[in-house]
Amino acid sequence: MDAITVTKFNTYIKQIFDAEELLHNISIVGEIFGKSTTRNVTYFSLRDETSSLSCVCFYPAFDSLITEGDKVVVTGSPNFYVKGGKLSFNVVKVETVGQGKLYEDFIKLKNKLELEGLFDTTKKKPLPKTINRIGVITSKEGAVIQDIKNVAWRRNPFLDIVLYNTKVQGNGAEDEIAKAIDQMGNYKNIDVIIVARGGGSLEDLWAYNTEKVARATFNCPIPIISAVGHETDFTIIDFVSDLRAPTPSAAAELVTYNLEDKKNELNNICCRFYRTAKNYIEDRFANIEYFKLMILNSFEKQLINQNAVISQLKNKIIATAESTFNQCFYEVGIIENTLNKLNPKQILMMGYAKVEQSENAVKNLNDLNQEEKFRIIFADGDINAKVYKEK
Repeated sequence: MDAITVTKFNTYIKQIFDAEELLHNISIVGEIFGKSTTRNVTYFSLRDETSSLSCVCFYPAFDSLITEGDKVVVTGSPNFYVKGGKLSFNVVKVETVGQGKLYEDFIKLKNKLELEGLFDTTKKKPLPKTINRIGVITSKEGAVIQDIKNVAWRRNPFLDIVLYNTKVQGNGAEDEIAKAIDQMGNYKNIDVIIVARGGGSLEDLWAYNTEKVARATFNCPIPIISAVGHETDFTIIDFVSDLRAPTPSAAAELVTYNLEDKKNELNNICCRFYRTAKNYIEDRFANIEYFKLMILNSFEKQLINQNAVISQLKNKIIATAESTFNQCFYEVGIIENTLNKLNPKQILMMGYAKVEQSENAVKNLNDLNQEEKFRIIFADGDINAKVYKEK
């Protein structure tokens, strides 16, 4: 027989399901798990003790009846998706029968632990004001630890993160998680612990709904933040932990402070301090100005009185000085007149002349050497002369 293509084989299977009338509009009972909604289409699975069936519902009106852990009867027909080679059950009707076994176990354990006081809010430990190192209990392979690192180090790059790698679902997960909580609770310098994993069905999150994990959480001496699943997912550890975060990223925000916010806060404090100091200094300057004016007014009054005394003394000194100067001017005038009379030029101005020969004054005719020239000095000039002898 010749080989056929995958498409042809899948088409044969689809035709078999479509042709079988007994499979149309049948009802199936089971417990809902793994619900998700995309563009008004609800995807989920039904399960019983041994098997599960993928379902899809294109009717948004039934979304509120499709609740994780509920036991329901769905009506519809099987559909084989040729392109993906997958079988799903197309649901056209949903009827609630009751709660599923896992949900019943969840409620039973929740009530038990609540009666024992494990949910008591007065016993919850507050987060420390300063957090320098956080412990994270999750899988090293998942995206959760990366999300926590990205958010925490973006907000505070100096924060230390210590990872304790554990399973987050499946066999042995609860034992690993409880052991990690016990051991990390004894670590030194761990300020807070985050127990985290991503979202999933009630079955996927079941390790965090166990009594062993709940008691380890309650007995841990270090504050624990639960960050399991999505915002709408609730597990037993959420009620026992000291604080619940809706997502792992939100947990990282809770234990870190934003450096930019701290900078802004510090700037605001500096601004308030500056305004306070400025107001204080302005008030002090106002007081100084007031006292300065008072002192200046006092000095001004004293200066006015002193100025009056000084003015009297000044007038007296001026009067005395004027009298003294007038007397001096009079005496200087007499001396000046006497000097003018004795000044040779004044005498020359009266028509007299001075005779010099060889730069010596000639006082007598006998002192004159008639053979040599001599100089006659007048008030406005001089001439050279020589004795003329008649022949």
